[in-house]
Amino acid sequence: MSECHETVEIREGRYLYSVINSGVKLSFGEIGIDDNRVYTIPNKDIAAVVHSCHAEAYRTQDNGKAKEWIFAHNYVIDCASKQFGTVLPFAFGVVVRGSDEIVRNWLAENYKKLKNGLEKVNNKAEYSVQIFCDEDRITEKLARSDQGLKELKEKMEDVSKGTAYLIQRQFELKIKDAIAVEIFMLAADFGSKIREHVEESKVEKKKSEVPEKYKGMKLIVALSCIVHKDRVEKLGEVLDEINNSDGFAVRFTGPWAPFSFVDLNGD
Repeated sequence: MSECHETVEIREGRYLYSVINSGVKLSFGEIGIDDNRVYTIPNKDIAAVVHSCHAEAYRTQDNGKAKEWIFAHNYVIDCASKQFGTVLPFAFGVVVRGSDEIVRNWLAENYKKLKNGLEKVNNKAEYSVQIFCDEDRITEKLARSDQGLKELKEKMEDVSKGTAYLIQRQFELKIKDAIAVEIFMLAADFGSKIREHVEESKVEKKKSEVPEKYKGMKLIVALSCIVHKDRVEKLGEVLDEINNSDGFAVRFTGPWAPFSFVDLNGD
């Protein structure tokens, strides 16, 4: 697939990064995808952050180039967020056909919705919370504390090999069910504690790449959360407490623009 600027005689377009809570007209400089100049298109007291391009989607078979584009896309959004507070971000690759006037008209037509969205995320940011558990630790704990499992283990010591094998299979099935219940209960408990300190949360559907330090552990909670800046510290304390519990590890990342809680692409 060709890049945006490689095809001739294609109608002009605007690549969309975000909507900011300011009607200022300015240039961010050549910080966009492929070093394009990024600037704002204002309407009233909001503005779209864009760069000018041909009206063609950004597609490539080169994974390195794709990562470079996505990094640049997120970098522009981060720059806008630092300067103007939380923004309404577009997902990567949104290109509108037309000139600045088309974007300005879209801002005008959707002004109330966009303004409400900006007010909703004001002084808030998105964070990712992932909680991992060591299944071996949970297995050991259950084997010691569950009376039914303890009795099965004791039976295996006083029976023939054939009978012991059957009891072992029974033990394995029972502990598998016990582990599933324990993990469900833990996830519900952790999720409840987290939600006390966030504005909104969603289960992460997209699997992200897990750092090496968490490999071999089971992911039991994966939430995207909108958190007010005044609540981040308290949320961090709750997660530290979980992280310091035996057999658990917490991955807490952010702040990010609220990608999981804003959907501008359908507009």
